Amino acid sequence: MKPTDAVLESERSVVYTIHDILKILPHRYPFLLVDRILELEPDRRIVGLKNVTINEHFFQGHFPGAPVMPGVLVIEAMAQVAGVLIYRDLPDKDSKLIYFTGIENAKFRRPVIPGDQLRIEMQLLNRRNNFGKMSGQASVDGKLAAEAIVQFAIVDRPHV
Repeated sequence: MKPTDAVLESERSVVYTIHDILKILPHRYPFLLVDRILELEPDRRIVGLKNVTINEHFFQGHFPGAPVMPGVLVIEAMAQVAGVLIYRDLPDKDSKLIYFTGIENAKFRRPVIPGDQLRIEMQLLNRRNNFGKMSGQASVDGKLAAEAIVQFAIVDRPHV
């Protein structure tokens, strides 16, 4: 079952709210790093937002007095936006997990700080069966903050 799609003009203009994202991704607070999906082209690309606030748990220690979002979490936010695209049409998604399996060519261009809004654009490069690769960029106010290629694997959810 898909979340309620708010279709503005076409399938390209689907907007997912946080409530819709919670129906798609298995991540939960404090590790859910996607707040909204602005654009989605099935099997091609997706655009999401992460609102970065001073209330984020990682700012307590990274760094006191000079808070910066850890680069690895910017990449994780990119992977989670990519995950929305993949999970969205995945049959039996409740019995599957998407593991982040690799990073290529990661580059960090500017720090991400409280008050920033990360705009994350991800494009599917390839997918074969349960493996794939997506390329993406995270920007703040139109300025590139990070870029990377992320690899993923779709696996059966372990029974615990």
